[in-house]
Amino acid sequence: MLTRRHGAERSAAFYQDALRYGQSLWISGKPAQAVLQLDKAWMADLAADHPVLEGSPSPYRALVWMMKRAATGDCGYLGNPVRHFQHLASRMSGPRAEIRSWRAWLCFHMAERVLPPRGFPRDGRQIGREGIWIPGFERSLSAVAEHGWRGEAGIAIESLFSDG
Repeated sequence: MLTRRHGAERSAAFYQDALRYGQSLWISGKPAQAVLQLDKAWMADLAADHPVLEGSPSPYRALVWMMKRAATGDCGYLGNPVRHFQHLASRMSGPRAEIRSWRAWLCFHMAERVLPPRGFPRDGRQIGREGIWIPGFERSLSAVAEHGWRGEAGIAIESLFSDG
């Protein structure tokens, strides 16, 4: 895997490799695995204004684009991004867990807005069993704006309203 060569280092090179690998997986007809690589990209330890983000901004647009196209199953197995991001956000650990959790909650809400609800439900069993509190879209967006990369929250909003 392209990102393993970085070991524990989560640099700009790691970020770009995760994005590249995600694109490769998408092209190979593996949208669920491509989404996992976007998750990895968000693990990068970058300053809020790191230069790599100018050429390769936070991948919300790619996430929305992939979900819209893969929702029918015609592009390969997508899984359930709503449930995936719910689990990711509620079980986050490791370095920068707080911002990574907020990003996952934001992606959770984006998935709910982009995907048809009948085919992509929340995990009600986890919510009930673990007493999960799901922060609202605005709270998640605000936390990403406060703690994330420069312009990240704006990119997320623009992605929801982009046709591309």
